[in-house]
Amino acid sequence: MYGLVSRHADKLAELWRYYKIGVINTIFGLGIYSILVFVGINLFVAQILSHIAGVTFNYFTFTRHVFKGVKPNLLKYVASYGLNYLIGLTFLAAIHHFIASPYISGFLAALGTSVVNYVVLKVFVFGSRATPTDIQP
Repeated sequence: MYGLVSRHADKLAELWRYYKIGVINTIFGLGIYSILVFVGINLFVAQILSHIAGVTFNYFTFTRHVFKGVKPNLLKYVASYGLNYLIGLTFLAAIHHFIASPYISGFLAALGTSVVNYVVLKVFVFGSRATPTDIQP
């Protein structure tokens, strides 16, 4: 067991950073979503508006704190969050069909989407390690 953990320590540390920063990103995105729903905006409109704000916020937090030493591909990042939005929208619509609360539906959709998002970001956006000269201060 120890050998397995030590062999994958970097990956586990990255996953730990993803979810630590993910909590902050989720609080940010769900906070905006909840405020918009609270002021009377339709939950699906609130989701896209909070998603756009969250994409920008997440870019900076993931780049600086999670996928260190990797130069992200901005086009792939934007495309991954387009896919992320569609997956989140699907989760939200499905969950809201069974759970009337837009707050609980939004939270559960965010949880489900976070797993898919990590894999997409890791494989397609931050997949290749940058050389030290590629990293901007």
